[in-house]
Amino acid sequence: MLALTEEIIMDSLLTVMDPELHISIVDLGLIYNVNIKDNDEIHVLMTLTTPGCPLATSIAEQAEKAVMETDGVKDVLIEIVFEPPWNVNMMSDFAKDKLGI
Repeated sequence: MLALTEEIIMDSLLTVMDPELHISIVDLGLIYNVNIKDNDEIHVLMTLTTPGCPLATSIAEQAEKAVMETDGVKDVLIEIVFEPPWNVNMMSDFAKDKLGI
């Protein structure tokens, strides 16, 4: 089994789409940090495009499921924060192109 890396976890999170924009949460720049602990527990620090997002729970649950389905992951903690605040400059060039920004 390969050692877990941030890249592997980010690849898993690429499957999680914002339900309104149909762009991954990674491309939207919503993932702030991935911490892999020695016992293969993953802590993901993420944000949302707005603090009042009505789909916050759903997006966090999808992110947790995507990471848990990654080979070797034993546990996942998804933590949603709003500092620093998200802005469009955090998006990938792909997301900006798709949204015409």
